[in-house]
Amino acid sequence: MSTFFALLFWFATVVIVLGLAFKIRQYWVTPAPLKIPTTPAPTTQAGVVYRMAKEVIVFESLFKSNKWIWVFGWMFHVSLALVLARHIRYFQEQPWFWVNIIQPFGKYAAFTMVIGLLGLLARRFVVARVRYISAPSDYLMLIMLIFIGISGLVMQLVVRPDIIAIKEFFLSWMGLSIVDISFNTPLIIHLSLVALLMIIFPFSKLLHAPGVFFSPTRNQIDNPREKRHISDWAAKLETNNKG
Repeated sequence: MSTFFALLFWFATVVIVLGLAFKIRQYWVTPAPLKIPTTPAPTTQAGVVYRMAKEVIVFESLFKSNKWIWVFGWMFHVSLALVLARHIRYFQEQPWFWVNIIQPFGKYAAFTMVIGLLGLLARRFVVARVRYISAPSDYLMLIMLIFIGISGLVMQLVVRPDIIAIKEFFLSWMGLSIVDISFNTPLIIHLSLVALLMIIFPFSKLLHAPGVFFSPTRNQIDNPREKRHISDWAAKLETNNKG
């Protein structure tokens, strides 16, 4: 079992790293031929940075459009960030000081993460227009994330695994070696779903995480009168025609 999970996470790591690199490069080179920032839009680069920061940190556009969906969405994402930060300790001999500081917060964030996910899942059933555009994968990804959170809570509250052994396993795994540890059912479910999430991440709607930074409606300066907007491919074509 230890060998299986070591191989599975090596494979999942390769997939998510290469997959994300490929998709980010694809976003980077995709032409943006039109100046289409959503108004009211900033007219300076500093304004764009500030706008993106508000979008990424507090989900400004979602807050303006739907308050109760914003509550569940923001609750889930902030809780997930805390939970992921808490898990850094499994990959460090001596965790950074701030990782130790957030341990209590990350512990309780698992509860709010699951609550947020349940709210987002209910939205896909309750809101008719959202239900109409929801694909099976939308439900499955939410259910998978819910089970990741619940299995983590079960290990935290009911069936506690050997935390020291798990840390030794992943430290050895990072050094490309395998250490045998004992597995219980919640740990098997948790690790299996996390690995599956890593594998499908670069090919799913979860790519909105890096994709938001490449959205022309958010990352463009509203200066079409001051400066003519020419995408890179159009500029090259214009240069070649003149040559």
